[in-house]
Amino acid sequence: MSSLLTDTDVTGEATIVWLEDITTLEYVRQAVHGTPYRVGKPPFDGLGRLVGYAELAPTVQRDPETSLFHRRVFYLVPHDRDSAPEGDYRTGSPGEAVDPLTVAARRTGEKTNRSQGRAITPARA
Repeated sequence: MSSLLTDTDVTGEATIVWLEDITTLEYVRQAVHGTPYRVGKPPFDGLGRLVGYAELAPTVQRDPETSLFHRRVFYLVPHDRDSAPEGDYRTGSPGEAVDPLTVAARRTGEKTNRSQGRAITPARA
């Protein structure tokens, strides 16, 4: 199962800022987004609801071709499980989705039973 990004794609991150309580979200989508600034809430339109974003270290340089910084954003769209629990992602998750509890600066995060909508059965004693 892939989250499409690797840790080498996020090496310049300093912090992750969450705009919502991630303990209630089983997964978030992640993508790299071009922004004019290293820090602060990035402009975000058209992809869905912004849930969080990465802030970059002061040493990170702009992309010489676009003059933008490449920052990770975390988002959800209207047909994701948090808004449509019986919809397309009742189980499973999009390829770019990860469990937000596994995300950290410089670490992309992982798919988990939680992000895949699989109930975790406690072990019997």
